[in-house]
Amino acid sequence: MTKLIFILASSSPRRLALLKDSGITPDKIIPAEIDETPERKELPRQLARRLAAQKLQSVAAKEPKAFVLAADTVVACGRRILPKAENAEDVRACLKLLSGRRHHVYTGVALRAADGKILERIADSTVIFNKLSPQDIDAYVATGEGIGKAGGYAIQGFAAAHIRFISGSYSNIVGLPLFDVMQMLHGCGYKV
Repeated sequence: MTKLIFILASSSPRRLALLKDSGITPDKIIPAEIDETPERKELPRQLARRLAAQKLQSVAAKEPKAFVLAADTVVACGRRILPKAENAEDVRACLKLLSGRRHHVYTGVALRAADGKILERIADSTVIFNKLSPQDIDAYVATGEGIGKAGGYAIQGFAAAHIRFISGSYSNIVGLPLFDVMQMLHGCGYKV
């Protein structure tokens, strides 16, 4: 029997670590190169779904006989989509907005099975930060861990000390809803 090739269409070290912790080591990692700019009036949930699907299409076209997993995480406060923080000022702006407020973390997941079947899911987790003082924000910005993260924070790091409530999948907030992924893989016959 031919070994089924598993490809992760993401360069995220967090997604890779979550998969490995679940017993899956991708055979290949092929980041999808797509434009992640939200469309005009696009809602956060729609954006996460669309980007995951586009990432899947981009990579699956290059690997027609493999399992391909793509995902995209979007952090939103109401209808407002927060950026992936590129610098300390982005992190600071995100934390000021999230301070004391409820927000959502959406991850769109798209899987193409080796037989061509495509499955899609969207995970939604709710997070509430405590009220952050300017000193709290400065201290977090100084860690540097918010750079490169959607919404400007990493729940698995120093930010955890300021999160008073979560509802939904913790691994979704990290970047990949593992329960959903495992159900999708199982449904397509991929054995972990």
